[in-house]
Amino acid sequence: MKQFVMPFDGGLNEAILPKSIVHSFEKIYTEIYKDALSACEDIADLIVGEISDFLAKEPDRCFRLGLTTGRTPIFLYKALTKRFKSGLVSFARVEVFSIDEYYPVARDARQSRNSRLHEEFLNLVDVDKERIHIPDGEISHEAISDYCAEFDKQARGLDLLVIGVGEGGQVGFNDAGSTPQSHTRTVPLSYRARKRQSKNFNNAIEDTPNAAITMGISTMKSAKKIVLMAWGEGKAEAVKSIVEGDVTSACPATYFQDHEDIRFYVDQTAAQNLSRIVAPWLVGPCNWTPKLIRAALVWLCQTVDKPILKLTLQDYLENSLGELVDKFGPFDKLNIDVFNDLQHTITGWPGGKPDADDSTRPVPSLPYPKTVLVFSPHPDDDVISMGGTLIRLVNQGHDVHVAYETSGDLAVHDDVVLQHMDSAYQLGFGDRIEPVRKLIAAKTPGEPEPRELLALKAAIRRAEARAAVRSFGLNSDSNVHFLNLPFYESGGVAKFPATQVDIDIVKDIIARIRPNQIYMAGDLADPHGTHRICTEVALEAISQLKIEGNDWLGETQVWLYRGAWMEWELSKVDMAVPLSPDEVVEKRHAIFRHQSQKDIVPFPGEDPREFWQRAEERTSNTARLYDRLGMAEYQAIEVFVRCPKNF
Repeated sequence: MKQFVMPFDGGLNEAILPKSIVHSFEKIYTEIYKDALSACEDIADLIVGEISDFLAKEPDRCFRLGLTTGRTPIFLYKALTKRFKSGLVSFARVEVFSIDEYYPVARDARQSRNSRLHEEFLNLVDVDKERIHIPDGEISHEAISDYCAEFDKQARGLDLLVIGVGEGGQVGFNDAGSTPQSHTRTVPLSYRARKRQSKNFNNAIEDTPNAAITMGISTMKSAKKIVLMAWGEGKAEAVKSIVEGDVTSACPATYFQDHEDIRFYVDQTAAQNLSRIVAPWLVGPCNWTPKLIRAALVWLCQTVDKPILKLTLQDYLENSLGELVDKFGPFDKLNIDVFNDLQHTITGWPGGKPDADDSTRPVPSLPYPKTVLVFSPHPDDDVISMGGTLIRLVNQGHDVHVAYETSGDLAVHDDVVLQHMDSAYQLGFGDRIEPVRKLIAAKTPGEPEPRELLALKAAIRRAEARAAVRSFGLNSDSNVHFLNLPFYESGGVAKFPATQVDIDIVKDIIARIRPNQIYMAGDLADPHGTHRICTEVALEAISQLKIEGNDWLGETQVWLYRGAWMEWELSKVDMAVPLSPDEVVEKRHAIFRHQSQKDIVPFPGEDPREFWQRAEERTSNTARLYDRLGMAEYQAIEVFVRCPKNF
């Protein structure tokens, strides 16, 4: 199953430019890859090459390699293990240093920062166990200062240090406020940092350590060569700051800007805020496409604070868009063309308007009514992300089906389960409170939740999802489907790998419903990764069905929505569905039916707001952006991108 990424549409014409110009805005030389997998293949080759070159020159010494923990290096460790098993590299003469660890934590604890490093790499290669240096989370408080000083002495001057960068630009546990002179030390974890790390402790912040041991910034900078890595949209702002921003303690990785031998490896989504991606015309000549032309004019409007039809030739020339005018001008024609292009994305008929000229509409009129299948990764993503459009589709007479891909059982607090059990008791359906209370009390921090408890939580989420769609008239018996994809059912935040079993479940519902439209999540950076996996499973299911001869899928439009974390840029939007004030309220009420997600959001990410608040601000902000470009003023707008045919 291939990793899904949205392709770039146009951009900097790098083929004709010297590297010095391509990287001219960068304070750290940055390599942009299609996805993390391909980037890690190249990083693995770099590491293998560095080890080989070093040992050829220094056969009596060990190559000293610093490695990062967390989720960022997962693909890298798989790539290195593959090269070891193929005989391309040996780690027998490699000394490994890990950059951090929780404190206190048992050496063999599953929640340890280094458990994955062992499971996915160190235990699979021929590294000498005596040459593995990992901060010891069991050192006593009395001895910890001396221990850190000794560890720091050993870790200085590494031959190569590979570091994953966090969403706030943190490296190891050097969070905002760390100094460039810092050494290996213990650091207290802020509430925000503990909330971020609690995903490794079944989302129980009370079970998450209060401190950590980390290499300091100066320790890291003493390495002869440094590789930084960052994947996903959630790290895009940090990548922008690290690569192009000023050095600041608010983003500790910016301290590496003056290192003499450093490279930053990022994927397309993490790179999306860099100048050469956002405004490539500032860097050099571009490969102009209709979407890139639209992006340029939206950027120009925001830069000069004007609507599209008020842009002047001087605005173009003063903001490095002379090439665009030369190739596609005059400027006023560009203004009109892009205005019409954006205007044609707006439709109040997301399923197509019957008996209407659809030549400039995003959705064809026929067939009408359409069969629509909405994939929702969790049991509330449908109404959060596209609730207004969903309501429109139902009210306009289409045969709408919603398929909830995972049970969402992890995202229910224990006290919510007890409340539901008490409700059942008060309604006269039996007293099961005490057995459930014992089940909850028997949970082991960091271990998978009991299957019986997860079953109760899944039932709560199913009931909420059914209530939400009933609130706007969808039949919750015939048109609602709970797929319960197996990859999700690990009992913990770390999921199982998706397999053909997951794909076959999705294939079955697509083949049975035969939709004219499919909607699915386009989020590639949600905190737990479920959205990405669900989308990749669904796209693989469609691909396999096409190969198997389901030619009717060639006429099916696949639309991508965004969830509660980010929104599509206007330059990418293919369909914009405006919502009235009443529809915004109706959508909000549907979201409110998910009571287990109300007030106490189990997986909020860095945003403390409730999902309905995020959704309303996101859609109202989109409406304001359209308004500022000169379009009609709406209360809110939900936007979608058409999935490429060759995904």
